[in-house]
Amino acid sequence: MQKFIAFLLTIVCFISCKESKINENRDNLPEVVTIEKPIAALEYGFNLNDFTVLKDTIKKGDTFGELMIKNEVDYPKIYKISQEYKDSFDVRKIPPGKPYLILKSKDTTEATQVFIYQNDRINYTVVDFRDSVNVYKKKKKVTYKEREVSGVISSSLSEAILEQGIDYNITNNLSEIYAWSIDFFRLQKGDKFKVIYKERYINDSIYAGSEPIEAAYFEHNGKPFYAFEYVTDSVNKISNYYNKEANNLRRAFLKAPIKFNYRISSRYNLKRRIKYYGYKVKAHKGTDYAAAIGTPIIATANGTVVESTRRGGNGKYVKIKHNSTYSTQYLHMKNRNVKKGQHVLQGDVIGWVGMTGNSGGPHVCYRFWKNGRQVDPLREKLPAAESIADSLKTNYLEYIAPKIDQLEKIEFPKKIQIEETVTNL
Repeated sequence: MQKFIAFLLTIVCFISCKESKINENRDNLPEVVTIEKPIAALEYGFNLNDFTVLKDTIKKGDTFGELMIKNEVDYPKIYKISQEYKDSFDVRKIPPGKPYLILKSKDTTEATQVFIYQNDRINYTVVDFRDSVNVYKKKKKVTYKEREVSGVISSSLSEAILEQGIDYNITNNLSEIYAWSIDFFRLQKGDKFKVIYKERYINDSIYAGSEPIEAAYFEHNGKPFYAFEYVTDSVNKISNYYNKEANNLRRAFLKAPIKFNYRISSRYNLKRRIKYYGYKVKAHKGTDYAAAIGTPIIATANGTVVESTRRGGNGKYVKIKHNSTYSTQYLHMKNRNVKKGQHVLQGDVIGWVGMTGNSGGPHVCYRFWKNGRQVDPLREKLPAAESIADSLKTNYLEYIAPKIDQLEKIEFPKKIQIEETVTNL
């Protein structure tokens, strides 16, 4: 019996020593490290992990050439871009404040391989220096989310818009759509609106502005005004806003050659005394719209540019012939954006406000011809824009039917009234 117990103890001791040795060997083994692959940082069509990335913004005074030379890009490549790709990427027009990226190789040369310029939140231009130079434009992935909003005016349209958390541009869009139907300076308390439009988002999360209004309802002084955007020319992508009866909501001419932030500093006046000429009576056959230098000047109607030049007191100017009856002229521009013979559409930017010629301050002098005679456009009964053609009317009415139903289902915001209760203590 004693021999058997001794035998068991020997076996137990042997096993314990072996396990101890195994554990000791395990402790001496090198630590196993799991190497995770870096998450690909995909932006602008590139994996940024493959490059040394330089991010910055265009500074005042920066030029494309200087930026590239500073980053050791060969001058022949810079010249090639400025000459061969000026229609798609004009290196002379890269304004301050625009973000850009420079992708460099990760080797010791740190050679500049790609330059990415952000034209706006969605569009960007890629200049690829690898192999031969290549320039192309791309867009970020954008998703569109439909939004229905409504509001009741208590003081102003802009305040009602902001109360609903709506993009302020919707205020401007509504004022443009209803410019000839509603005087937005005389809105009444209790006026209401409903709007259907789409919002743009980059990567499903970053807000990137709003699309044009698709449908709107405005109730002013108890009278309803409907508006529906409809494409009448799919080839040239021309659309307008029409009411329930298929009538165009705008006139053939816009009210002013500047969209926002202007004031009329001088009206059409045949007996005006002008300080510039020593207060002598000199007929002023135009309407002056004062605005900051560089403010875009727009064509007030469709037409063909018949003059785009600089002459005497007019300074830099553009003249547009709209039809056999009407012509308009835009004086004192800082720069012109159109050439003679070019066809322009209503709202196209044809130049920018300046002080060229005889001008006492930054403004555009807007002149208006009717049957070859200059007249006051603010006193003219301007023609309405064309309504929808009879051939398109049936399709249009079918198109707006569900939009009308959708507008009617949108509820106006309800004011929460808090009643105070007085408790007798």
